[in-house]
Amino acid sequence: MSPATPQDAGWWARWRHRMRTQWHAALWLMVVWVLLWGGVSVANVLAGTLVGFLLISVMALPSIDYRGRVRPVAALRLLGFFVRDLLVASVQVSFQALRFGWTPHGAVVRVPMRDTGDLYLTVTSVLTSLVPGTVIVEAHRITGTLYVHVLDLESSGGADAVRHHIHELEERVLRALASDDELAHAGLGPQGTAVADARAVEAMAGDVDPGAPSVTPEEDRP
Repeated sequence: MSPATPQDAGWWARWRHRMRTQWHAALWLMVVWVLLWGGVSVANVLAGTLVGFLLISVMALPSIDYRGRVRPVAALRLLGFFVRDLLVASVQVSFQALRFGWTPHGAVVRVPMRDTGDLYLTVTSVLTSLVPGTVIVEAHRITGTLYVHVLDLESSGGADAVRHHIHELEERVLRALASDDELAHAGLGPQGTAVADARAVEAMAGDVDPGAPSVTPEEDRP
């Protein structure tokens, strides 16, 4: 007989499980509540806490099945490279916007990812979209494929350079947040990025739609 899950248990058991797994969401809602009121006071903090726990009690989102662990050094490295990419891309896009008579040649690049986990796919997508010049226009969670719109493909180094950059970002995300088993599954164990890059090339070779172009001109995509 299989053990009961929180979904199979009664309301009280589900509520306790929800409090154990989503209490941080209630605290975040409390912070938002205090910011909306524009002042820190005992009444605001208590009211925000009450509202936060009430919301996750009656309108809770599904919990993310996160089995990794946060590595502080790798997380700082992820943050540092993100800030660098943000600054460099901001300068590049600013110069491109000021170039008289220049027309960017945008494209949508298909990027198969190493790991199809919802959390890592979402973090990689958000960090990519926050950098000027790139934005995620579509994401397939089942196949772990991202479609990245690039402002100008030529100045970005071409489709392969875009894929390589996204794979490097994904590697930093995984090394900062994933478990040892997830890192090994993604090819990021002791052998490092060489194995991961090989896995990414194999993934691209066996993509979902081999007849579709890897790079689609901007005018061909809605």
